[in-house]
Amino acid sequence: QVQLVESGGGLVQPGGSLRLSCAASGSILRFNTMGFYRQAPGKQRELVAAITSGGSTNYADSVKGRFTISRDNAKSTVYLQMNSLKPEDTAVYYCNWRGRILTTSGMADSDSWGRGTQVTVSS
Repeated sequence: QVQLVESGGGLVQPGGSLRLSCAASGSILRFNTMGFYRQAPGKQRELVAAITSGGSTNYADSVKGRFTISRDNAKSTVYLQMNSLKPEDTAVYYCNWRGRILTTSGMADSDSWGRGTQVTVSS
């Protein structure tokens, strides 16, 4: 498995900014995608933004132009810069990692999740 440590959540006023980080560790051979999903109370988990090993990015329509995802390959870390935050961005944000790992049984695909970090946008 891959261990994911998220940081950067908190309380911010509407229009404010936050930066989430997610650091991956473990017996990583190759990552395919890393990204952030979010889940608000009573709603399904949804993709916010993702980035591939090649640098391609994908964003939810609701965050395009406001959020930016980036990565530091050397640190196995992905960042989500969130600007112009709105109350509807309030949710628990989860980091996701997909790729190839080394296990005691050999190579395997892995789809790992972080524990989540709360983002609350409120005045």
